[in-house]
Amino acid sequence: MHTTVERELEMVLVLSPERSVAVPAKLLYRTDDPYAVHVSFHIGSDTPVHWTFARELLVEGVFRPSGHGDVRVWPLSAGHGGRPQRRNAVCMALSSPEGEALLQAPAGPVAAWVERTLRLVPPGRESAELGLDEALCALLGEESGG
Repeated sequence: MHTTVERELEMVLVLSPERSVAVPAKLLYRTDDPYAVHVSFHIGSDTPVHWTFARELLVEGVFRPSGHGDVRVWPLSAGHGGRPQRRNAVCMALSSPEGEALLQAPAGPVAAWVERTLRLVPPGRESAELGLDEALCALLGEESGG
């Protein structure tokens, strides 16, 4: 049986140093996809925008800068860089061929959600959730050693 951990929250889309808008979002973690986190942003269109990236990026990004390229995550306190920002936030910089976005999420709810995913599937135990050993044994015609 697979388990899902969800969290709805409000993020802030930073449009410029002076302007930002609230964006309802949902964090999703599934034990049948244990290496990934899924984030859906509801930006006022009929279809939410979905991003999927490594859970490890978010786990690390709550405490220190993490990621390269398309997804970067880092913690932020008020007053950093002279821009208006939320106190105790986690920033996500997302980049795709369609554009770029800088989002801020409240650190407390994100950290609590990450902790729930880590209790459910501790780091290093992700492959056990996928059943790779059993699948490989079945493929090779061997009995699983448990």
